[in-house]
Amino acid sequence: MLEPMTVRDIQAIQDAVAEYWPNVRWVETTGSTNADLLKEGDPGTVLIADEQTAGKGRLGRHWVSPKGSQLAMSMVIDVPDEVPPFGLLSIAPGVAVTDVVPQARLKWPNDVQIGGKKIAGILSALDLPRVIVGIGINVAMRTEDLPVETATALNLEGLDVDFDDFTADILLAMGKRLNQWREGDPQLLEDYRAVCSTIGQHVRLEMREGEETVTGTVTGINDEGEVLIDGSAFSVGDVHHLRPTS
Repeated sequence: MLEPMTVRDIQAIQDAVAEYWPNVRWVETTGSTNADLLKEGDPGTVLIADEQTAGKGRLGRHWVSPKGSQLAMSMVIDVPDEVPPFGLLSIAPGVAVTDVVPQARLKWPNDVQIGGKKIAGILSALDLPRVIVGIGINVAMRTEDLPVETATALNLEGLDVDFDDFTADILLAMGKRLNQWREGDPQLLEDYRAVCSTIGQHVRLEMREGEETVTGTVTGINDEGEVLIDGSAFSVGDVHHLRPTS
């Protein structure tokens, strides 16, 4: 039986990440950390939960964080007056995870994967002049508890982490990468392209309900963060790789 993962020393995490996040909070359980911070949360606030019962994923999907199995948290950043492309906002948190977990790669736009299996989900919510960025990283799970066959967890990939240290490392990387988005730093997109497993793949893109799917080869990611399929740009949708990543 796996030992549940939980924050042991919230003050130590706060001290480690204060450069970017001056207000780090922890709760045992909540419906959704994103929803909580949408109600109330100044820029620089982070909310970490041992358990989420009503989280939302991309395209409105239900996202549950079982108790003690994930690093589930949301953070608030302010949006600059000269707003950078929001497509780049969606990729910044994923790049941050690959900074800490170098084995990981990103399926466009921000599915964090190891060996083609998903370890993390990311969702950003605009509430101008703020953005709330939520992330759930599978840290310690049993195979039988994974939500789908295409998911995995750090421990199942042989990566056992100290939860407090890992949380601090992720928040530091998030602070750096989200600042790059706010400042329009081109290094963010360059680094994203380097870890994006979708580039060069033959894919099927499923867009919002009722819209047709698109099949083709991904030729790149443009400067807005959109995926280019046979030269045409798409800003939303779920990408499915139709052949194994090389």
